[in-house]
Amino acid sequence: MFEELNQIKSPITRMIMAGAAAGSIVTCGAAVALGITNAKPESAAYKTAVYAALVATGGGALAGLAASGSKDERPAPQAAAESSIWSDWRNFVVLRKVKESEEITSFYLAPEDGQAIPSFLPGQFLTIKLEIPGQARPIIRTYSLSDDLSDSTNQQYRLSIKREPMPAGSDLPPGVASNFMHDTVQVGTIIPAKPPSGKFFIDPQKTLPAVLISNGVGITPMISMAKACSRLNPNRLIWFVHGARDGRFHAFRDEVSAIAQQNSSLRVHFRYSRPKPEDASHYHSTGYVDAELIERQIRPEVAQSGSAEAEYFLCGSPAFLQAMRDGLKAAGIPDEQVFFESFGGAKVASSIAEPQAAPQNGTGAEIVFAKSGQTLNWQPGDGTILEFAEANDLNPDYSCRQGICLTCMCNLEAGEVEYQTPPVGEPNEGAVLICISKPKSSRVVLDL
Repeated sequence: MFEELNQIKSPITRMIMAGAAAGSIVTCGAAVALGITNAKPESAAYKTAVYAALVATGGGALAGLAASGSKDERPAPQAAAESSIWSDWRNFVVLRKVKESEEITSFYLAPEDGQAIPSFLPGQFLTIKLEIPGQARPIIRTYSLSDDLSDSTNQQYRLSIKREPMPAGSDLPPGVASNFMHDTVQVGTIIPAKPPSGKFFIDPQKTLPAVLISNGVGITPMISMAKACSRLNPNRLIWFVHGARDGRFHAFRDEVSAIAQQNSSLRVHFRYSRPKPEDASHYHSTGYVDAELIERQIRPEVAQSGSAEAEYFLCGSPAFLQAMRDGLKAAGIPDEQVFFESFGGAKVASSIAEPQAAPQNGTGAEIVFAKSGQTLNWQPGDGTILEFAEANDLNPDYSCRQGICLTCMCNLEAGEVEYQTPPVGEPNEGAVLICISKPKSSRVVLDL
């Protein structure tokens, strides 16, 4: 009984409840005894019963107070994590900057205030805000968290960012944010960030085998997934399949191999498209990671493990992602077992986009954010509707920012929008993806 009373937070309430409980128990027992013996109110037995009930009530109250003092009042791990979540921007300091490959550099970020930071689901991303000289407004980007926040002493996040060059065959500029991170951001730089977020993640506690498939910088969420599963559920079978050009462009090769050496449930397959002689002992096959490799080699291994099914997680360039999705679907793998996220700016594919039409007023558009109660004037230089909303302190849901994941989908109540690139994901009827769209009509009303 008193063990259950420990769950009552208020010491006074616990004391009262314990005293009442103890007194009730003794009173009931005494009443039964008095009824059997037909004791009179003036008798010694009756008085003894009354005194016993009073003593029991007092003793129970003291026991309840003692129980409240013996309870460990430290917050549970989940509560501690929730208490460290912030709501808006929070400043982080770059502690380390590490080159991982010819294209990818890692940035280790710790909170400037020195307080705790929440953990995250393996595969999620961090949203950061960059003040870049020459840019009219802050640049907001999302980057996958590439490490596992394994314990409370690891109070830093790791972002591993690929330098985005000018797209081949295009006059589009190189990635503004990624080049700024590589060239300008140094140890000590302050970068505002929002809490970890994203709907692309793995549940480490599941027993179903998982196949992590990536190319290029798509390895970043996958290494987080592999680390978390190895730490929290080392018996879960994981296949880690990654493609790179050669060893110079293969980030985290040694780190993933080290995890596999410690965890026999993690199976690794590296495939190089153009390997160098010095790469001879560092990859398993030649070519591109594709559905044929998964069908010919990985799925038979999954079957041999005793499981008829597996979960498939995909991350990489848009072309890689589309080819893998199509290939897995053709192989008969149900859509509900395939989870994906794409890297590589949607603007890279602008050569297949239709010419953009200006809003009817020729200069800008009025956007009504119905749920937020704001009506704002959008100008052509304000970017996508998502970027415009963020610049005006609105916080729509999003993930890939490339028209793939459907996280940013919202209903279009009036007006028209146009897409910078054709969306990969298919929004619901009457809905639009604001991460790759701009106003087409002079007035747009969104359920946002």
